[in-house]
This record gives sequence, C-alpha cells and structure tokens, in this order.
Amino acid sequence: MSSKTKNRSVFHVDGVPTLDKATPLALQHVLAMLVGNITPAIIVAGVVGATIGQQTLLIQASMIAAGLSTLLQLYPIWRFGSRLPVITGVSFAFVPTLISLGALYGLPAIFGSAVIGGIAAMVVGIFITPLRKHFPPIVAGTVVLTIGLSLYPVATGYMAGGFGSPDFGSPLNWGIAVVTLISVLLCNQFAKGYTKLASILVGIGVGYVVSLVAGIVDFTAVYDAAWFALPTFMPFEMAFPPAAVITTILVFIVASVEMVGDLSAIAGGGIGREVTDRELSGGILAMGFSSAVAALFGGLPVATYSQNVGIVLMTKVTSRFVIAIASGFILVAGFIPKFGALMTTVPAPVLGGATVTVFAMITMAGVQIIIEDELSTRNVTIVGLAVALGMGIVGVDGALAQFPEWVNVIFGESAVVISSVLAFTLNLLLPKKSLADEQRERDAMESKTIESVSA
Repeated sequence: MSSKTKNRSVFHVDGVPTLDKATPLALQHVLAMLVGNITPAIIVAGVVGATIGQQTLLIQASMIAAGLSTLLQLYPIWRFGSRLPVITGVSFAFVPTLISLGALYGLPAIFGSAVIGGIAAMVVGIFITPLRKHFPPIVAGTVVLTIGLSLYPVATGYMAGGFGSPDFGSPLNWGIAVVTLISVLLCNQFAKGYTKLASILVGIGVGYVVSLVAGIVDFTAVYDAAWFALPTFMPFEMAFPPAAVITTILVFIVASVEMVGDLSAIAGGGIGREVTDRELSGGILAMGFSSAVAALFGGLPVATYSQNVGIVLMTKVTSRFVIAIASGFILVAGFIPKFGALMTTVPAPVLGGATVTVFAMITMAGVQIIIEDELSTRNVTIVGLAVALGMGIVGVDGALAQFPEWVNVIFGESAVVISSVLAFTLNLLLPKKSLADEQRERDAMESKTIESVSA
C-alpha cells in the first residue's frame, strides 16, 4: 500500500502516523506510567530489606515486563492479547498484597504466588465469555468509577510534593503543580492540532522547566545508574505458602475485573463501540501470562494502567502504533537504566498537576459506562453502595482492624477490591427490576389507593 493511501490517522486503532507525530503522543504515555511502574518495586524492595542491587534488578525487570506485556496486548499472539491501545505495567492494585506478603514471607513468596496468580488470571480469561454477562455496564462502570476516585489521593499527593517528602504541602510544590495543570488545560481547551493532543506532555514540559528554575530537579539517580543491563532468569528463589497463594489469586481475579473495566472504557470512550468477548479474553490471558513470566525474571505483576486509559479517553488517540512506540521507550528504559533514571527526575508536583485531569477523565468514563444501563432504583443502589463502602472503608484507617490479617490485606487497602466484589454480588442478588417495572409497581399502588378511596 502506498504512503498516500496508508492509514496515518492517530484516531484509528490501525493508524500508523509518522514518527514526528506519534513520538510526542507516545512520550506522554511513558511519562504518565513511568513513576507508577517503578514505585511498586522501590516500595517492595524497602519492605523486604532488599539490597541496592536487588532493588535495581526489580526496577529493571518491571520496566521490561511492562514493555513486553504492552506489546503483547497491542499485537496478539494466538489468543493472548486484546489488540486494543492499552499500556500495561506493574499495578498499584497489587502493592498492598505484595507489601504484606513480602513482610511475612519475603521475596520468594511474592514471585511464587505471582506465578500461580498469573495462571489463575489466565483461567479467568478463558472463561470470561460465559462470565461476561455478570459484568454488565453497571458493574464494569462502577469498577472504572472507583478506580478514578481512588486515584485522586495519588494525584493530590503528588501535587503536594509526594508522600514522605520533607517539603510536602509547601506553596512551591503546589505552585508548580498548578502551573502544570493550567498548562494542560490551556492546551487541551484552546490549542489545536497535535499541541492539543499532546497537552499532558506540554504541561509536563512547562512544569519541568519551572522545576529546573526552582532547583528541585535531582539528577543523582541519573549519575548513579548503569548504562546497560540484561534481565536475569530466576534471580530469586520461589516459595508457595498457601495463604500467600490464595491471597494473590484473589487479587489477580480483582485485577481481571479491573481490566474488564479498563478495556470497556477504551472501547467505549476511545473507539466508540462495545468491547468484544475476544478482546476481553485476550487481554486477561495476556495479563496473566505476562505476570507469570515476569515473575520468573524478578518482575512484579502487571495490569492495565488506568492513567493511560485516561489519556486515550481524553485525547481520543487510539493508534496502536503510538502505544507501541511508548512500549519501545519503556523497554529502552529497562535495558538502559540511565534512561529510566532520567525519566524519574520529573518532580512529583509536575506529575500530579499533569495526571489529575487524567484521573478525572477515568472517573467520568466510569459514569459514561454506568449510564449505558438505565438508572433504575436497583442500579443506583448497586453503584451507590459499592462506591460508598469501597471508598469509605479504605478511607478510614483501622476500619477492619479487628478482623483477621488476610481480610485487611485483601479488603482493607483497595477501594477497587471492595467495590468490585459488592457491585458483582449485588448485581447477582438484587431483583432485576427496570424503570418500566418500577413504574408499573407505582401505577399498581396508585390504582389500589384509588380503589380503596372509592370503596
């Protein structure tokens, strides 16, 4: 096919835009996910008392796993992959469980459980077609809505300077975050062409320049990082404590539900159609397979990145080629640690100011999915209770303190877990009453009242 007729659109899944147009759009995906992909490895390394070398290995393996798992999603092999424009990487959804398992059993249990959990996710992927009827828009939308809401504290924490930073909440941090946010909004609402589409990247660029002037950019990590490194097969031993395996399997099932929500959001909000059974099955199979293989090389479990889903929803750029370039950058960061270290020099307030709009888009995508179903009393109850209890329980420290530790590990750290389980359960248990059914009930009540008065 000639270059004149070749699909160059960034708004088409199979579009292959030129590199000068695709690269900036890809880079903002990298910047949106990079810190989130590296941070879980740093957190887990700290909990288990890992050495600097082990920490570097965890980060490196996480980057490579993210890049390869994303490519598998974009360009499926057999049944593995969704063929949708999604970024996958080490998910914060796994972090509470990884921290708990790491503290109790160490790294061997984390990687052993991840292998079994990945296999469990593949089983979910195989049977997602008959199970899909239990995840209608009211359930999938609730999951996406809760994901968006649960990310708000992350964004505001970044805007304030990053949790644990000595100047957390300082006017300087908030000033940089606000400048970044305003830059994103100005580009998104008033700019045209690719400047509008790359609004997040432009905002990060403006915020980064301001941060350089303010002297808060630290290049120490870049100086200390190596130029090249290869992953190692089985760098850690593996263990399979039953409690750890069961807990991890449950979290992988929840991550599969999250993927249903993310893929539904991409298909509905980005492409303008309903996600197919093949896309859901392939996406979950690839997630499970990638997580199991990543564990063999010291990588942590992967899942879809909701912030990158938000970028697709905000920009409507659905070209898989753009995401493929992003995965290439991620792989380079994995094999060349200095590149990844350079990316991590973007200050937390800049990332917070740029991503808060993305998280807002995720929330609204959840609302859009929910209203695909009618807002009957039944459906409103499902959404309201699931979100209220999910956000409420996790928002109160110690709300489950008197329960067994495994309950806290599974339900006490993630609003998405609670909301997903509740939405799924309520949808099964509550009577299927539509708006028309409710109206008929009211009409019947009114009719009986009129008959009673007449008598």
